[in-house]
Amino acid sequence: MRLKFIKKSILTYFIMSATINQIELQDFIARGLREDIGNGDHTSLACIPSDAKAKAILKVKDVGVLAGVEVAKQILLTVDPNAIVNILIQDGTPVHVGDIAFEVEANTHALLKAERLLLNTMQRMTGIATLSNQYFFEVEDLPVTILDTRKTTPNIRFLEKWAVRLGGCTNYRIGLYDRFMIKDNHVEAAGGVKNAINKVLEYRKANHLEDLKITVEVRNLVELYDAMEAGKGTIDRIMLDNFELPLLVEAVEVIGDQFESEASGGINLHTIRQVAMTGVQYISVGALTHSAQSLDLSFKIIG
Repeated sequence: MRLKFIKKSILTYFIMSATINQIELQDFIARGLREDIGNGDHTSLACIPSDAKAKAILKVKDVGVLAGVEVAKQILLTVDPNAIVNILIQDGTPVHVGDIAFEVEANTHALLKAERLLLNTMQRMTGIATLSNQYFFEVEDLPVTILDTRKTTPNIRFLEKWAVRLGGCTNYRIGLYDRFMIKDNHVEAAGGVKNAINKVLEYRKANHLEDLKITVEVRNLVELYDAMEAGKGTIDRIMLDNFELPLLVEAVEVIGDQFESEASGGINLHTIRQVAMTGVQYISVGALTHSAQSLDLSFKIIG
């Protein structure tokens, strides 16, 4: 597996961490623990004294880019505010089989309550960070930005998009509310590209949303020319959806510097470099989140 870690300064690391909504994170942790614990961890209650303490480690069992350490720390401090967590490997760092990401000393019952939520979250985030890093590696020498999409797991989008950033790629819109994106269904429902653009422009002005940028998805050259005509001076980006490479090259040349250009649709690790070499400025890849495989990690009590 080829991994290219993006070195971050300490300042950059803390800025990245600060972008996570702590209220959202605590809500996620509370819901996750409630789902797993229910009315009690009866096995631990039966086997282990309530005042017992233990040490545990988070061990890496595969190669990847670590993500979710800070979430794990918050989970552990939630189940035991007196837990002592010693982070050995920071989020966004490349890891290998046998690496120890962190050590923790806490109430034994608390460790066992945290185990599954902690592992499920870190394995998922680390898988996404690792895949994102592979995509980044393929085009790191080209002037293109790899974007994620809204194809995320419900209720944990904020964690999955955090993992994308840790892997080196870039978040697109967070939801339906932070950017206008006119896609094929909007075009069909509005009666064409031009109608959809005009309606969005009217709505944006009427609702004082001029700060929201506009992306228009087109499926062929006819829609491209319609979008360029109707959106001249007003829309920001044209998304070229499922364009074959020769047509994509032509479309990028037609767009020139009049609008930002974006490619999307069915792009994978084997094709992303070819797509990037067309000169397109952005490439959106749903696979970063919807196709990432969880990385193997283990959480073991060691004494």
